[in-house]
Amino acid sequence: MPPVSLLFHDVFVRDPRESGFASPAADRYKLSVRAFDAQLAGLSYIQKKGSDPFFRLTFDDGGESFYTIVAEKLEARGMRACCFVTTECIGRRGFLTAAQIRELDRRGHTIGTHSVSHPSPFSALTCSEMRREWTDSLTALEDIVGHAVTTGSLPGGSFSHEVALSAAESGLLLLFNSEPVRSVHRLENCTIAGRFTIRAGAHAGLSRSLAHPASWTRTRQWASWNAKRLVKPLLGSSYPRVADWIHGGVR
Repeated sequence: MPPVSLLFHDVFVRDPRESGFASPAADRYKLSVRAFDAQLAGLSYIQKKGSDPFFRLTFDDGGESFYTIVAEKLEARGMRACCFVTTECIGRRGFLTAAQIRELDRRGHTIGTHSVSHPSPFSALTCSEMRREWTDSLTALEDIVGHAVTTGSLPGGSFSHEVALSAAESGLLLLFNSEPVRSVHRLENCTIAGRFTIRAGAHAGLSRSLAHPASWTRTRQWASWNAKRLVKPLLGSSYPRVADWIHGGVR
């Protein structure tokens, strides 16, 4: 079985808007330093239990907290992560700079694309627009790190066959979506992998529970995600409030 892929976003000291996108929707996925440390403690325990790579860590958006907070904490535990960058935000307040991205790459973290502009829903774009989001962002990142970039993550979580096809046609070899599944599948030369999300308010042991080789927590998050997928089209603007209530069962 492939390792469990965990999805994080930004980490903050005092205010969620210190890093990354500044909106109530984005803030729902940001962790305080204390909460992030608690998640890492659980993962360190899993890491020590065996030599197999039970989990891999991914961080979306490209907020500067990956450089100022996250990377050092991971490296102190012998961990590295995938950092997915929204390229039109590079150098903006709260986001990574080109120099920081270059250094993170040298330190062993995987730099990947999170599209150019983080459109939502991504699946509503035309196929040519999707390909342009991938290819333009890949070009920008490759110019920074000086080598091929072949990993990406889907912004916004709106996945479809067309999204996967556009990623494959753009040269991505590994695409993460936000579907809470551990299995992977391939489309042309691109592997599609799901991820389990760590959100604000998650209990301190959630990462450890998700990463455990035999985890019922993954099943509960999968069930929660499927419930949200069914009600989302019906609720419109009320969806975030109801989603928080549904998600409470897996915190």
